[in-house]
Amino acid sequence: MPYEPEEPRSTPQPQPPIIIKKVSRHSGHHGGAWKVAYADFVTAMMALFIVLWLLNTSAEVKKAVAGYFQDPTGKGRQVGSGEAGTGDTLALARDDMSQLGQKLAQAMKEIPEFQQMKDQVQITVTGEGLRIELLETERGMFFESGSPKPSQSGQELLVTLARELGKLPNRILVEGHTDARPFAGDGVYSNWELSGDRANAARRLMQSSGLRADQVAQVRGFADQKLRTPEDPTDAANRRVSIIVRYQNAPAGDEAEAPPEPPAVEKKAATP
Repeated sequence: MPYEPEEPRSTPQPQPPIIIKKVSRHSGHHGGAWKVAYADFVTAMMALFIVLWLLNTSAEVKKAVAGYFQDPTGKGRQVGSGEAGTGDTLALARDDMSQLGQKLAQAMKEIPEFQQMKDQVQITVTGEGLRIELLETERGMFFESGSPKPSQSGQELLVTLARELGKLPNRILVEGHTDARPFAGDGVYSNWELSGDRANAARRLMQSSGLRADQVAQVRGFADQKLRTPEDPTDAANRRVSIIVRYQNAPAGDEAEAPPEPPAVEKKAATP
């Protein structure tokens, strides 16, 4: 039998390796934790920069910011330049009235003849607001004797007050008072007319010198019904004009009855 050679056997090819990749997956609720931490950091930095800015601002801005947090409804916010006429004035509350009295006293010192009238100007903080009283002398300091016409000294003082008070948003009351002496005349014109006319004359002069047209809430004439020195009804100090700067949160109704005047022993806010 003839010899038949064997066919060569093919060498098997190696199989490629199978690589299994395992992907580690974290829970979804842990993926944004860094964002929360970063937001807290940014907030803390912003608060720090605000505090550093406030430490370097003026006293008016600090007071305005403090007023906002004390009264977020807006009573203590900083006043703009529309109605009040300035950009750095504040709506005065009770705590600010003493400072206003000191500022007015300083402004009145600029009047050339103020040394002669300083004892006749009294500034007190009352339950109604800041009360500025112009007390008359026997000869007549702020108004001509027996007349509603302001004197030269009275005009200068009222103009100075109007320029300062016109910067405020607070409403103003103007009162006229007389002593208990009957008004000498024909009997038709009495202390009632004189007290009201003097208050109205002060109102006209102040509105033409700095007060806004809508700033005066009331003009009152009391004659001799609210004597400053009731133990001496004829004392010249009973003849006076009072200007009251009302608190910013005072009732808006002008028909509200005026509270009684403060006693003579009440603490003064500022004495010029």
